[in-house]
Amino acid sequence: MRIEEDVKLDYADVLIRPKRSTLTSRKDVVLEREFNFYHSKKTWKGIPIMTSNMATCGTFEMAKVLSKYKIITTFHKYYKVEDYKKFFQEFNDPDFVSYTLGIRDEDIAQLKEMIANNLINNFSFICIDVPNGYLERFEDAIKLVRSLCPDHIIIAGNVVTNEMTEQIILSGADIVKIGIGPGSACTTRRMTGVGYPQLSAVIECADAAHGISNGQGGHGLVIADGGQQYPSCVAKAFCGGADFNMFGSMFSGFDESAGEIIEKDGKKFKEYFGSSSNKALLEFYGKKGNYRASEGRHVLMPYKGPIDNFLQDLLGSLRSTGTYIGAMRLKDFPRRATFIKVNRQLTTYLEKYDLGD
Repeated sequence: MRIEEDVKLDYADVLIRPKRSTLTSRKDVVLEREFNFYHSKKTWKGIPIMTSNMATCGTFEMAKVLSKYKIITTFHKYYKVEDYKKFFQEFNDPDFVSYTLGIRDEDIAQLKEMIANNLINNFSFICIDVPNGYLERFEDAIKLVRSLCPDHIIIAGNVVTNEMTEQIILSGADIVKIGIGPGSACTTRRMTGVGYPQLSAVIECADAAHGISNGQGGHGLVIADGGQQYPSCVAKAFCGGADFNMFGSMFSGFDESAGEIIEKDGKKFKEYFGSSSNKALLEFYGKKGNYRASEGRHVLMPYKGPIDNFLQDLLGSLRSTGTYIGAMRLKDFPRRATFIKVNRQLTTYLEKYDLGD
């Protein structure tokens, strides 16, 4: 047993210090980025925001809207081959959708079926998703998927440490998902005691990934996955070096999110639940093994209507961050950012009672 003495930070532990800016308007801030990758020969350009690959937000309906904004929908694991056949009869925008699979034998079998049916080429991205990216079997799965899909942009995770970030990239992934337990629907930290404050994890893992280069302009990249409660958290993750931001709760509760509208006490809600919750395990796998515990929550999310207004606010908030720190491009956020550690009890109180202004 050992104890690390360094203080690690979550998004709520910091604010971003403003700096002198020559920008004259929020509209001058460019949010699109272009990336080359360590393994894949593809080049991608868009706004580097993704839905989480959760059942409530990684939906076909979401992709139809988000692709217009050049934002990526990471589909949940539970769609079948026949579902994809129907969807791609009316949708053709591979740069803004990601196929998701786990590492079970059934997941690999469906990927091979997607390849055999020439459906996998409708995706630029493939996401290999497990809650614990420290398993040796996970590395083996990354190598296998890379051999099966050599040209795709492969996302893999989740981990929270620099050495494992490097290992996952060297095993065949282009982008590493960073985060264990930060999401609002995740109870891993509470149930297992395992985790890492998310902002520090993003900063440290991004530094490790960006140091890996193929010598041809491609570098390892990271996704800040989970823990973003507000648009400000998305900005902080980008300032901390995240190349992409992925989240679930802020993409849930909309018309485009999964689930029926539920009325309760005169108010409207939609379901939101973690992928390791009892709800997900029973609904999509038919059982919860007697060897495991639920590590996710099942809650009712207030119904929010169409997603377009939220997207305008989210992107407008990021542009506003750029004007405060003098960053004309999203790419410049880390270079222009200075974090200030704050009294977390005070900021939590202000947010709870909406006293931030």
